[in-house]
Amino acid sequence: MNDTIAAAATPMTPSAIGVLRLSGPGAVAAVDAVFTPLQGGPMSQRPDRALVYGALRDREGAVIDRCLCTVSRAPHSYTGEDTAELQCHGSPAALALGLEALFDAGARQALPGEFTRRAFLNGKLDLTRTEAVADLIHAETPAAVRQAAGQLGGALAQAVGDIYDRLTGLCAHFHAVLDYPDEDIEPFEAQELAAALEGAGRELDQLAATYERGRLLNEGIPCAIVGRPNAGKSTLFNALLGYDRAIVTDIPGTTRDTVEERVRFGGVLLRLMDTAGLRDTEDAVERLGVERSRAALERAALILAVVDSSAPVTQEDMALLRAVEETGRPWIFVAAKKDLVRNSRAVGCVIGSDSGPAVLVGKKSALAASVELSAKTGEGLDKLEAAVAALFPEPDAAQAGTLLTNARQAEAAGRAREAVRRGAAALEAGMSPDAVVADVEEAMSALGELTGRTVSEDVTARIFERFCVGK
Repeated sequence: MNDTIAAAATPMTPSAIGVLRLSGPGAVAAVDAVFTPLQGGPMSQRPDRALVYGALRDREGAVIDRCLCTVSRAPHSYTGEDTAELQCHGSPAALALGLEALFDAGARQALPGEFTRRAFLNGKLDLTRTEAVADLIHAETPAAVRQAAGQLGGALAQAVGDIYDRLTGLCAHFHAVLDYPDEDIEPFEAQELAAALEGAGRELDQLAATYERGRLLNEGIPCAIVGRPNAGKSTLFNALLGYDRAIVTDIPGTTRDTVEERVRFGGVLLRLMDTAGLRDTEDAVERLGVERSRAALERAALILAVVDSSAPVTQEDMALLRAVEETGRPWIFVAAKKDLVRNSRAVGCVIGSDSGPAVLVGKKSALAASVELSAKTGEGLDKLEAAVAALFPEPDAAQAGTLLTNARQAEAAGRAREAVRRGAAALEAGMSPDAVVADVEEAMSALGELTGRTVSEDVTARIFERFCVGK
């Protein structure tokens, strides 16, 4: 990290503002070479974080923009190095000329995520905060924004750090007793160790349990829309998206493949999957679509089971609902095509009761709600939205930032939890404290990987693959 990097921190598309960012030992000298303040001396003579108005010049010295410039010197900057930013008008051509001038002045093109990687390597961010930066950039819902902001503020690092510090205290006490037997150090009591391991295990259980919620918050909830052909699935899919994405006809079997889109609905991000109608068919292409529909059903975290309420309940409908229930996943019964129903009793025959349709087969059903709607007119969509929101409520304000949000974090937390469990089991089996402490140290190593205290170069490289150039 002895060189200076530069990149556009904003997209290279026409916009009101475009930002050029630099970091490294030559950052201030590079902006001195391309930026001339309209009043006063060069940026190398200006205080940190002062916003200065001036002219940005290309590599030949011609003025290409009037913009603002600021510098922040090490270690009081985002990366921990000397940094500078040029806040320009958002012309892609002007930004490109500005970058060329900065490269001429000694900077090189930054790699994806290199600014944040330098912040991590310089101790300005731990890995949980680093991953929160990427999560915040990609957040698609208010809840995801609040989670990422809380994690960026250190909520997850604090929670993990508290467990790590308590385990460190246990190990330090043990080694002090072992290494300094003549000192007046309180003996290492097995009962004390057992209580500490039980507490750490309980906290790690709670931490690991947040992963599923955090993952769905960030990645979106896989939501399969299933039903027999012509039940109204594609019309509902289009209504939820707000535009015609799937083909809708009166011909059964129109949808031959799984169509996927992302949409905010009920305050959460849904990864909607419009599926082929579930039925036995001799058509080879349609049969492939049905197989993909069943696969979508298995990977869904939420299922919308659609039944045409304007027609009698069929054996196909009943088989579908049984298949949905067998997954054990939360689902919502959707009585579609309400606009075609003249006799409300017909809908009642399908719905059955307030608790769900009459054709349910299990006593411990994961049915969350029953909704009558018309995707064509929009009637009832608000009730479906309320049902989805009730199933996936936003995390409490106190939880913001404390959820595990990716597989790397969950795997490390899981290894720490298993190591603590092994230690507790070894202690209960009467093994010596040094064998137990070996498991405690393994748990500490796993927690260190979670925050970046003991992480490998390969892991950090993979993390920064998610970042864009300029961040």
